[in-house]
Amino acid sequence: MTKEERSALISIPIILVVGAGIALAGSQSSVAVSGIPLFALCVALAFVIQWIVFIPSFIAKTEKYFDLTGGITYITVVAVAVALSPRVDGRALLLLALVCIWAVRLSGFLFMRIRKAGEDRRFRDLKTSLLRFLLTWTLQGLWVTFSLAAALAAITSEVRVGLGFFALAGFLVWLLGFGIEAISDGQKSKFKANPENEGKFISSGLWSWSRHPNYFGEIVLWIGVAIIALPVLQGWQWLMLISPVFITLLLTRISGVPMLEERADKKWGGQEDYETYKGATSVLIPWPPKGK
Repeated sequence: MTKEERSALISIPIILVVGAGIALAGSQSSVAVSGIPLFALCVALAFVIQWIVFIPSFIAKTEKYFDLTGGITYITVVAVAVALSPRVDGRALLLLALVCIWAVRLSGFLFMRIRKAGEDRRFRDLKTSLLRFLLTWTLQGLWVTFSLAAALAAITSEVRVGLGFFALAGFLVWLLGFGIEAISDGQKSKFKANPENEGKFISSGLWSWSRHPNYFGEIVLWIGVAIIALPVLQGWQWLMLISPVFITLLLTRISGVPMLEERADKKWGGQEDYETYKGATSVLIPWPPKGK
């Protein structure tokens, strides 16, 4: 067993403990199904879906359905939460719609991108190791849990509050984030589809104001979801506001911006045009380039 595999063997139980903690905290004021809090059932479902798809994926040594499974998990979990809630209100339906719209667009976009590329380089070594590959799928279950925490708490809560200012404000924030993410993804796809841009980096459109506008949009839309959920959170459920915090930390400190910045520096570091772009353009928050 390699060092990485031993690390994965230790990490998986830790992830499950963290997931169980979120399930416990989010279950306060949650409606119950056969005596089990619906919030906890939804968290368990998020992990089970990953493990089911992991089995054929590992056998085939493929990562092609990883992102698609993530999107399907978001949709399935939030749909089950709404379907099993005895009282479905406007807030629950709004959250269901926003999560599904986001999940369909993003997972579809990522799935088509990997089909076109042939592989996801992140999984080149991982998919040959059972423990390391399983860890990746289990992490996705935790990602779904953290991301949906605030929305699930609101949907499964026994507390019902009519739609009002927070719902409108949250929807507008979500719409802003969704728009930024979708537009920036579209701009980058169009840029890469042009053979003349082979080996070049994008610095036009929203990418002229931010080096990672799609990640900024992702963070903003989950803040919008949390704002919509705010009025019905009770007691320990306030911890579910960790959702946008988790997304922010993940994308800015762990797997998002740092990884892509390192990759870009290796590929274009030292080039005058890239160094100029990097020095003038905001890392995350869209802002007019320096000097313009």
